[in-house]
Amino acid sequence: MKANVGGIDRVLRIVAGLALIAWVLLANGPAWAWIGVVPLATGLISFCGLYTILGINTCKTK
Repeated sequence: MKANVGGIDRVLRIVAGLALIAWVLLANGPAWAWIGVVPLATGLISFCGLYTILGINTCKTK
């Protein structure tokens, strides 16, 4: 797995994922908000399978 998520994209994914998970845990949000695990994980490991399929790469390092 080569990194394909970089910089601002990575930060936004982590923040969005944490926000969705916090919404579920702290404010009794809807069950679908657990989807926040996906952007959190992809942000932490800097790899997105969908980006690979679509040929997108926001990571500047080769």
